[in-house]
Amino acid sequence: MTGLESLLAARLAAVKPSATLAATARAAELKAAGHDIIGLGAGEPDFDTPENIKAAAIAALAAGDTKYTAVDGTPALKAAIVDKFRRENGLDYQTAQITVACGGKHIIFNAMMSTLDQGDEVIIPAPYWVSYPDIVLIAGGKPVAVEAPLAQGFKMTADQLAAAITAKTKWLILNSPSNPTGAAYTRDEIKALADVLMAHPQVHILTDDIYEHIVYDNFEFSTIAQVEPGLYHRTLTMNGVSKAYAMTGWRIGYAAGPQPLIEAMATIQSQSTSNPCSISQAAAVEALTGPQDFIAQRAEAFRARRDRVVELLNQAPGITCPKPDGAFYVYPGCDGLIGKTTAKGKALENDTDVVAWLLETEGIAAVQGAAFGLSPCFRISYATALSVLEEACTRIIRACEGLD
Repeated sequence: MTGLESLLAARLAAVKPSATLAATARAAELKAAGHDIIGLGAGEPDFDTPENIKAAAIAALAAGDTKYTAVDGTPALKAAIVDKFRRENGLDYQTAQITVACGGKHIIFNAMMSTLDQGDEVIIPAPYWVSYPDIVLIAGGKPVAVEAPLAQGFKMTADQLAAAITAKTKWLILNSPSNPTGAAYTRDEIKALADVLMAHPQVHILTDDIYEHIVYDNFEFSTIAQVEPGLYHRTLTMNGVSKAYAMTGWRIGYAAGPQPLIEAMATIQSQSTSNPCSISQAAAVEALTGPQDFIAQRAEAFRARRDRVVELLNQAPGITCPKPDGAFYVYPGCDGLIGKTTAKGKALENDTDVVAWLLETEGIAAVQGAAFGLSPCFRISYATALSVLEEACTRIIRACEGLD
């Protein structure tokens, strides 16, 4: 054993690098090498941060707002978040119940690190965002995946939730609209899950609402503490500015929940990252309190892209692409491609093979369904120009038509 091997913690053996970030990095690497690559792996809007938000950051810089802030958020940002939850979700919180971190992923990490003991179970509906199970593993917990296939709209049922709960269950992570599928739970579906949870007081809920404002076809977003007030004191309601406000690089996530949990999360943060960027926090205040009309306009642009991508991918032999309710991803099934042979004589055995083949033959960078816990599928982000998406889908159709 080398010195480095003995240095690394055993827990790393169970943790995988982010597949979505890896796909994005690989696409960038190939582009830099001169290859004609269309990267559809990134989970971020292609729109720019609105000008008023950027102006607020510049003003903060000019005012010398470059010092340490309170560990888990400035008073101004916490007040803006309190107003947001009251205005948009009908939820009343005090600023002591608010935490701000370096992105939504950081919120989840702080929550799991401050609550999980070895072997505690966390229920995660699959398909899931790639980071959920690995964050649970890092914190010493046990992720319990509950498969929710296309036949049930990629959504976990109340019966599945009830069957998954054990005496060791500490959390349910619920993401709606979902990454990677775009599936969104209706109010009635959330109420059915809440009814199960009301009978299990040891289970807490982390609801990831980061795609709240990116929904289509008059879908009405609901969050679980709003639907079932009896779960208010057991719910960590998480959100952020990255998706709706096109601020992925600014790294601001936030959440509201029980004050003892919020305080525990602040303790973790105080000994890891300390406060989020002061400039980013000033920008986030403007995001939450400034004009909001552009959000619906951008969601409409995403809807048009969704419709075109779904239309085109369903013309590809062997691919079935459902129409999502929100977010900016499609999660097409590729069952019809498995077992077919490429022009080079290789049989496609799984969705990892499919994604590698699309990259090699047509320069399409997507992410395999195996990374999200449900195969055979792959994820495509349609957060890019419509003309680029049409070219990508044309290439995918051509590739599928060339299989034996």
